[in-house]
Amino acid sequence: MEELYPKRNILCIDLKSFFASCECVERGLDPFTVPLVVANKNQGNGAITLAITPCLKAQGIASRTRLYDIPKNIKYTIVPPRMKLYLAKSKEVVNIYLDFVASTDLHIYSIDECFLDVTNYLTLYKMDDYTLATKILKTIYEKTGLTATCGIGPNMLLAKVAMDTEAKKYKNGIAKWTYADVKTKLWTIEPLSKMWGIGKRMEKNLNALKIKTVGDLANFNRNILKDKFGIMGTELWNHANGIDLSRIDDYKQIAKDKSFSHSQVLFKDYNEYNVKLIINEMVDLLAARLRKNKKQATIIGLGIGYSKDIAGGFYHSTKLDSATDSAKEIMRYCEIIFDRYYEFLPIRKVSICCGGLKDKNGVQLNLFNDLEEIKEEEKVNTAIDEIKDKFGKNSIIKASSLLPDSTAIERNKKIGGHHE
Repeated sequence: MEELYPKRNILCIDLKSFFASCECVERGLDPFTVPLVVANKNQGNGAITLAITPCLKAQGIASRTRLYDIPKNIKYTIVPPRMKLYLAKSKEVVNIYLDFVASTDLHIYSIDECFLDVTNYLTLYKMDDYTLATKILKTIYEKTGLTATCGIGPNMLLAKVAMDTEAKKYKNGIAKWTYADVKTKLWTIEPLSKMWGIGKRMEKNLNALKIKTVGDLANFNRNILKDKFGIMGTELWNHANGIDLSRIDDYKQIAKDKSFSHSQVLFKDYNEYNVKLIINEMVDLLAARLRKNKKQATIIGLGIGYSKDIAGGFYHSTKLDSATDSAKEIMRYCEIIFDRYYEFLPIRKVSICCGGLKDKNGVQLNLFNDLEEIKEEEKVNTAIDEIKDKFGKNSIIKASSLLPDSTAIERNKKIGGHHE
């Protein structure tokens, strides 16, 4: 089987303690010896640290923590975040990557992390992937003063996990994994949230199935995982077995299909307990729009933006086995994405996208659909849509829309109430 899997030369490079290191470089300080914290001190002792220097990490302090959780006997300097500086530094580093590879072989994963496919450059540079990674990291340090770590693998997944779990253990910050390392290194990872693509909430869901390690996940019944988590269950199983068929090229493709999307900036911080109310309301709007236009979605995407004091967030999408306009089905996939990637941080923005649109031609079924249940849901939805079209969006609302955290009623009063 292994010979069927891609054997590319992928580098996953991460800028170490990026925000804090940028601040140190600007001040002529060494992040490995200076205890520095990036946080908004105007928020008082409860402010969340955006970043800390490796010097503080070595003393057991977590990257994302509240100031009052840092032991009082540890002295440190607090500096405010400067996003313009970090974006400029990130751009400098990206330009270094582009000195080594073409833009088509570079995927910018986040402000401080990138994937490079160097497969077609090794002959050109007369180097193996490890030597080339060493040269790139050395160039980053010489030109920007920033230290980076790198994972090397035959696919994006193994490169990323090698970087996350092993690269920091070595003085040069480089770790290389092959498919031979799957059972000895990947399968031993625990807790599950240490694995790329498994958040704390997904870890809980998997623990409930008595899945504690990546090896447990790799040897679990993939059909049960797919039944419970949809197509993402299959992806979880594949990743646990070191299988990742995606390529950097996939991220370069521009979707030609029209999509319906909706985003909302929230008026206060939300968390895992109340944000699903907002997601549910947005899904209802998008599902109604799909029905009105006689369209069904084959791709569901969910984006979460954290509070501006935290920065960051995530956006992930998944392809469905069959097209849908069902709010229940769309919500199910949004919840799976949320549970998989959410990091227990305050939320200020939610985005949902229904893409890969197809004309609705009857009901598409898979093994897990119940035809009578689908027909009943369609009848109810048609009745609700007709009432809202005639008497307005607030003429019929869910009881949950009366809860204090709901934004549906106020949003419905505004013209349009959606964004494309």
